[in-house]
Amino acid sequence: MRYGRPDRTAHREGTAVGQRRAFIGSFTAAGGPGVLVAAVDDDSGALTVLGAADDVPDPSYLALAADGNTLYAVSETAEGAVAAYRVTGDKPELAGPPVPVDGDSPTHLALFAGHVLTANYGSGSVSALPVRADGTLADSASDVLLHSGSGPDPARQQGPHAHQVQPDPSGRWAVGVDLGTDSVHVYALRDGTLVPHRETALRPGSGPRHLAFHPEGLYAYVLNELAPTVTVCRWDAAEGLLTPLCETSVLPGAPDGEAYPSGIVASPDGRFVWTATRGQDVVSVLAVDGDGAALRLVDTVPCGGHWPRALAASNGFLYAANERSGDVTWFALDPDTGHPRRTGSIEVPAVSCVIFG
Repeated sequence: MRYGRPDRTAHREGTAVGQRRAFIGSFTAAGGPGVLVAAVDDDSGALTVLGAADDVPDPSYLALAADGNTLYAVSETAEGAVAAYRVTGDKPELAGPPVPVDGDSPTHLALFAGHVLTANYGSGSVSALPVRADGTLADSASDVLLHSGSGPDPARQQGPHAHQVQPDPSGRWAVGVDLGTDSVHVYALRDGTLVPHRETALRPGSGPRHLAFHPEGLYAYVLNELAPTVTVCRWDAAEGLLTPLCETSVLPGAPDGEAYPSGIVASPDGRFVWTATRGQDVVSVLAVDGDGAALRLVDTVPCGGHWPRALAASNGFLYAANERSGDVTWFALDPDTGHPRRTGSIEVPAVSCVIFG
């Protein structure tokens, strides 16, 4: 298979030699169990829950430190916070009190230049929280950058709504996707301060939600929540410049009922992109044409549940976090066609994301 297999020599306390981990977030306010640690079977893709922690409300999105020992979770509440967990055992253990992000309803976070960055949907801002040498968080944010603007949808775009933030493949820049302003921001981080570099406008009313980079780092694929499409952009890491090229539908025709794209994943070999669409409850398979400058919709398959909030790919399998049906479903990926074949699921009430260590 083109997707590769992991090194089986790693070891962590509480798990067998070579046992990989998955980390799962959920909405505690809707009955979710909080943050879960699960073992991953590399041959079947199956997940087995090892332990959970519900001491932080609504840990909707997660990010893992490079050493695999510390997990960071946003608390998607009006107060907004980030919690650091030790995950050297089978149950997450808080590594200090949650730290306020000074923003409303953070929906995403990522590690960048010695900081945790959060995208704060409710307040339309991005926060930077310093990470100490031991992986714990400083007591407060070092900076909060507020976006400005709006879009044509009066219900969803009355103001900025930062939905995702992540580093670019070069590690020089952070990019923030804002649903409310139909734009993608590029920032630098200097001495703990977020420095605006560029803002790229997308089609008005498209409502960009999440972005995934092509593995070679020359293109970025922006998934639009308010129009079920992906905008293909050229990415110039030297200049920190994002240039929209074209827009491709993630559905084969006009949707019958609700259609809100949510998660997007690019394959490690750069040949496929997968997206999830809530309401239609499907995973879409898009082929990458040429060097990455265009996408082509190939197929859609049922997501295995209801309201797929996020997708993740790992070791030749694709995982859908189906929020309203309360399950994580996994699919074996055909290495030649990119087609997902459902092979299993586990129950996780109000699940919101899955990541892998």
